[in-house]
Amino acid sequence: MLMPAPLRRSWSVQQTPLVIACLLLGTFALGEDKGNNKKTVEEIAKSARQSIVVVSISGRDGGQQGLGTGFVVDAGGLIATNLHVIGEARPISVQTADGKNLRVTAIHATDRNRDLAILRVAEKDLPALPLGDADKLAQGEAIVVLGNPHGLKHSVVAGVVSGTRDVEDRKLIQLAVPVEPGNSGGPVLDMLGRVQGVMTMKSAVTDNLGFAVSVNDLRPLLEKPNPVPIERWLTIGTLDAKEWTTLFGSTWQQRGGRLLVSGLGQGFGGRSLCLSNAAVPELPYELAVSVLMEDEAGAAGLVFQADGGDKHYGFYPSNGKLRLSRFEGSDVFSWRVLLEKPVAAYRAGEWNRLKVRIEKDKFLCYVNDELVVESTDSAFTKGQVGLAKFRQTVAQFRRFEVGKEVSAAKTDNNLVDSLTTTIESLPDLKDIRPEQLAKLETEATLSSELLRQRARELDERATELRRLAGDVRAASVCQRLAKIAAPEVKQVDLLRAALLIATLDEEDIEVEAYVRQLDRLASEVKSSLAKEHKDKPISDAAKLAAMNKLLFDELGFHGSRSDYYNAANSYLNRVLDDREGLPITLSLVYLELARRLDVNVVGVGLPGHFVVRHEPAKGDAQLIDVFDGGKALSQEEAGQLVQDNTGEPIQPEHLRTVSERQILLRMLQNLLSVAQQKKDREAMLRYLQAIITLDPVSARERGLRAMLRFESGRKQGAIADLDWFFEHKPEGIDLEQIEKMQQFFRENKPERIVP
Repeated sequence: MLMPAPLRRSWSVQQTPLVIACLLLGTFALGEDKGNNKKTVEEIAKSARQSIVVVSISGRDGGQQGLGTGFVVDAGGLIATNLHVIGEARPISVQTADGKNLRVTAIHATDRNRDLAILRVAEKDLPALPLGDADKLAQGEAIVVLGNPHGLKHSVVAGVVSGTRDVEDRKLIQLAVPVEPGNSGGPVLDMLGRVQGVMTMKSAVTDNLGFAVSVNDLRPLLEKPNPVPIERWLTIGTLDAKEWTTLFGSTWQQRGGRLLVSGLGQGFGGRSLCLSNAAVPELPYELAVSVLMEDEAGAAGLVFQADGGDKHYGFYPSNGKLRLSRFEGSDVFSWRVLLEKPVAAYRAGEWNRLKVRIEKDKFLCYVNDELVVESTDSAFTKGQVGLAKFRQTVAQFRRFEVGKEVSAAKTDNNLVDSLTTTIESLPDLKDIRPEQLAKLETEATLSSELLRQRARELDERATELRRLAGDVRAASVCQRLAKIAAPEVKQVDLLRAALLIATLDEEDIEVEAYVRQLDRLASEVKSSLAKEHKDKPISDAAKLAAMNKLLFDELGFHGSRSDYYNAANSYLNRVLDDREGLPITLSLVYLELARRLDVNVVGVGLPGHFVVRHEPAKGDAQLIDVFDGGKALSQEEAGQLVQDNTGEPIQPEHLRTVSERQILLRMLQNLLSVAQQKKDREAMLRYLQAIITLDPVSARERGLRAMLRFESGRKQGAIADLDWFFEHKPEGIDLEQIEKMQQFFRENKPERIVP
């Protein structure tokens, strides 16, 4: 097992070449030489192998649920690993390199914050690894990692220390080393064979970057353990079998009156059930629970009329909406979604109270005491009640109740009004006197909830205002963009338009400053050409050679390799500042520089890789790959680029000259794609507004903007976007569907705004 870690852009320092270089050299002398006792990778692997163990845990069905690594730290029977490797309340198996099984007798020590655990086994006289001092590790120092990646037991990989980083409030050792699931808990050894760290996670961005907990964090656990006998460990958080029956896997645990669930269920769609063993009351009756999900993309809630197998009803939030489903079997074809809709009373990211009232001929489903649906579906009329989760959902449940009438989430309206009046009359925090809170303190639970509700309302209003500010800015930028690049503009100002696109995201760009910067580059090329050629005519070839020398040899402009999909690569100001960009943005710089030198260079939009073409007054045209340092491309090489990017052969239309407006639209589509991957609706709306400014008849983008406007709370803007379809009647668009969508927008509330 290995926990993924997000990676900030500033950390992305091309670790892969560093590791490969080390492996090719067969030596790891990048760090300071600390003595002549260093060993080779082979020697370290051989001597440490007997101290490495495979740590695995069993699932509910007795099969292996996870596998990681551990290593002996004390001959008396102590083995270090990660806490996430052993999980909680799961049988643990430990096996040595020679296949011997060690009997775990206790969890000797744990540290949840540092993801460390020490196991005690019954066997003695085990070969322990010596512990080093990670504070003395040098950046670039060679290391060796031993582990069991992907279940391939006792594997060895070499790399280097690339620094220390704060990850999730923990200081970890950053390693340039290939890391895979199963390396977790393995030792990080220096070239003297000493443990310097414990592998804990890999980067989610690259396979050649990992993180380790310092061995210095392991020492306190050895000095002051908190042992738990294995018999006790196996009962931590387990549910009382007299009260609950779980089905279809996942990990269900109990913590201080709450039920916690995590892990993918074994049922279709990751379904897992936790059914109450208590007798169900006679009709009518109610069941309720409060649920909090770690991620709104998940699904978890109530089940009722369950047969103890695959059949039951379910009422639960899913992807921010409330859903009522009937489950008639084990696969998707036997599942029936009876209702799914957004509900204003549902509070995303917070505790929500779900309730179902079951009567003779119907049942009613509520969220936070607001009726969501009344159903007369009668496929199932009896059965158990309980809880369910789907997909990879991590959720908490509290206050599960079943009875003739369960407690309501709401309180007396008069009391609510009175407390609300008190809250609204409160001065600023700095001016509040203790006696002013006395009335609220007498109803502390309700007052706290009302205060949080007021805070949510203010957060939502603040979010709306920030979005409006963004809308006003984007509209202003697009107005300026229209003046220099709209369809009616005959001569598009490509450079200024591209810089304006960047201002959609980066407010403080001085467009004219970057225009002058490119003018200076052109002047520098002209000056060098004048010195070299004096009064002689200067050919296009000489001008292009001088451009290439300045841009690529002297200034270091280059194509982005390690951070290709970063939005900054589409901002022309950042390309000029960082001298790094995408094929299209680097080509734009090249086009503008060539124009200033009176060289006829045009853009060519090869699928997946933009290039330029020099078209001289006399002679043959020449394709140029600016992304690859101004390399001249043959037709065959261009064809190979298209083949590599699309899997299809190059077509004549791929080699057509593209207009300045088409270049700008392609840049905006690149930005839109990045925003879509990040699910950044606000950025998507900005880019769509710019696209529609340049291409007002684009039906696809206008339809997408309508949906995004509705989802982000801009209901009237969404309706207005759909009006455009009725006014212009674009070909290939089903206006009946547009009418239905518009009617849906009119009759429904937008999704709740989440700051």
